[in-house]
Amino acid sequence: MQVTETLNEGLKRGYSITVPSGDIDAKVNDKLTEAQPEIALKGFRKGKVPMAMLKKQFGRQVMGEVIQESIDGAVQDHFQASGDRPAMQPKIEMTNQEGWKDGDDIVVALTYEALPEVPEVDFSGVKIERLTVEAAEADITEALEGLAKNAKTFVTKKGKSAKGDQIVIDFLGKVDGEAFEGGAAEDYPLELGSNSFIPGFEDQLIGLKAGDEKDVEVSFPEAYQAEHLAGKAAVFECKVKEVKKPADAKIDDDMAKQFGAESLDALKGQISERLGAEYAGAARQVVKRQLLDQLDGLVSFDLPPSLVEAEAGQIAHQLWHEENPDVQGHDHAHVEPTEEHKALAARRVRLGLLLAELGQKEKVEVTDAEMTQAIMNQARQYPGQEREFFQFIQQNAGAQQQLRAPLFEDKVIDLILERAKVTDKPVTKEELQAEVEKLDQI
Repeated sequence: MQVTETLNEGLKRGYSITVPSGDIDAKVNDKLTEAQPEIALKGFRKGKVPMAMLKKQFGRQVMGEVIQESIDGAVQDHFQASGDRPAMQPKIEMTNQEGWKDGDDIVVALTYEALPEVPEVDFSGVKIERLTVEAAEADITEALEGLAKNAKTFVTKKGKSAKGDQIVIDFLGKVDGEAFEGGAAEDYPLELGSNSFIPGFEDQLIGLKAGDEKDVEVSFPEAYQAEHLAGKAAVFECKVKEVKKPADAKIDDDMAKQFGAESLDALKGQISERLGAEYAGAARQVVKRQLLDQLDGLVSFDLPPSLVEAEAGQIAHQLWHEENPDVQGHDHAHVEPTEEHKALAARRVRLGLLLAELGQKEKVEVTDAEMTQAIMNQARQYPGQEREFFQFIQQNAGAQQQLRAPLFEDKVIDLILERAKVTDKPVTKEELQAEVEKLDQI
């Protein structure tokens, strides 16, 4: 194999790679010889077909495979020998394809942009101010009051039931005069207007008071899950035992139990932990921006134009859709990146290459457990479709990379923070929020 450099400008590289015809012929013969024992043709027993006949019958097909394998191998050998890493998919073209015939060499033009050498960075001079916020008693009380507004609490009322009230009933359902399985209950609390029963059921219980009895006549939907009841008329014999009206929940142990806590103190502890996690997450955003801003000023190296161009296009496209939310698809005119988009793209590419290089040198890895947790967190956004989401991620390498990339980046940032000088600064939640809002303005 002969390699001749044809282009070397900045990070742009070009090479002409020649694969001798003798190498091609030798590989074709090797493949045919290897397959010969298993081939049978008309007039020849298995394994006894002459080589000349095999070449005539299968030579063209095998030649195509060998040429492709030879080109792929030559390109791979070049990258191993040169140490270059292409920034994007390299362009590979057989330059003498037209007019090529058996016995000719293969000449390949290889062009690409190489990833740059990323310089070493001394992180000891990086100074970060980490904002810390303690969950104040007033914040916990505010959260408790918010939960109380959302808590479903009812107190006994006198008089007739209305929509939004809760009634406690005994009921017995019958179809064609016969009771059916699952159609009866005692002391059942039903919120009128919740639409938790068959359509029309709850409306017929409005205007009743404790002690009233009523036969509620309804029809099961045609698509009802119990096939033996689907589409059938039914009568529910109902007795109202109590009528309740909505009330503001008291902030006490009973309310805490509605939210899965053993007591009010336990609920307060959970709220304090949740607020602490929220504050820490917001502070993390501020720390990350501080760190990236400083890193951007510490390093300078050539950037692959193709990567910057692709990133600028993506930024411009994303911002255009944010400004035009009514356009859901991509069937619109080309969005031309501005100089501002290009500057932001250059920053992102520079920092991305720096973090990737450091992560590779430090052997940073995202574990299977971390990926599983990330997938589970994402799957919660699709209630009822978690299984399908898991399958999609498992079968889609691009989707896996989208989940893995931010995990990898965060681990590298943690690594840098361990080497930087980080000091904690106590602030109020309002001061922290103000700093977070500034991030969206930059």
